[in-house]
Amino acid sequence: MTAAGKEKTDNRSKMLTTEERAGNRRKGILFILMAAFFFSLMSVFVRMSGDVPTMQKAFFRNIVAAVVAVIILLRSGQRVSLKRENLPPLLLRSIFGTIGILANFWAVDNLGIADANMLNKLSPFFAILMSIFILGEKPNRIEWLSVLLAFIGAAFVAKPSVGIISLPALVGILGGFTAGTAYTFVRKAGLQGVRGPIVVAFFSTFSTLVLLPNLLLNYTPMSVRQLIFLILAGCSAAGGQLSVTAAYQHAPARDISVFDYSQVVYAAAFGILLFGEFPDVWSIIGYVIIIGTAFAKWYLLTQRA
Repeated sequence: MTAAGKEKTDNRSKMLTTEERAGNRRKGILFILMAAFFFSLMSVFVRMSGDVPTMQKAFFRNIVAAVVAVIILLRSGQRVSLKRENLPPLLLRSIFGTIGILANFWAVDNLGIADANMLNKLSPFFAILMSIFILGEKPNRIEWLSVLLAFIGAAFVAKPSVGIISLPALVGILGGFTAGTAYTFVRKAGLQGVRGPIVVAFFSTFSTLVLLPNLLLNYTPMSVRQLIFLILAGCSAAGGQLSVTAAYQHAPARDISVFDYSQVVYAAAFGILLFGEFPDVWSIIGYVIIIGTAFAKWYLLTQRA
């Protein structure tokens, strides 16, 4: 991050009063809870769409989200304009976000839905780490400890064997890293004044165009049922993207990331009810470590507030 960019971010933060920051944190919490619910629904619909190739699933997920975001922009009646300085964070958000979607969808198809979602929920911890380099937001000792414990929890979920982690688990962790990095660039774009629907429309359109050549060359015929599930996944993704974009634009990752873990509860419940997927004891230990760490961090944060 350049000195000028860091100064601009710091100045914006200093302009907010304590009451305004608390209000933004409350809004961020509400939006992150909404995002968790929408993304858990997206995972369910992706799984229910069956044996459609991962990149084809991602294409339909993104094109629906792009259409929804563009409609919201048009209905807002506000002029859409981007400055040159807004393009780098939007492009990087889109690149990391596209990789994250592909990794997460592949993991959902090759791991239990709850395990895939838990590994993807390493994203808030990666967001804290990447905020150091991208935004200059330095974590304290508690936040460093929470990152370490989160990785220990992830090891229980991934269940490495003979020192080598499974490929689906590695892909799930990659999805968490790229998603966390993407969310950091979402916050950077927000600090530069880019509105949420613009961020979502830019990302969804970018990823749709990136995935279009593969769709044209390797299209796999789908049933009406599969198409409906992918459209529902796209609608859920649009709700999740708009919500998570609003969340990270209102508050930093260190303040709201704990509430993102409600998605794991939703995903586990859907996995049991719809797919008969009961987490094993090692996965449950991992869930307890990661969610417990997140809530302990949140409790300490509220005590200092």
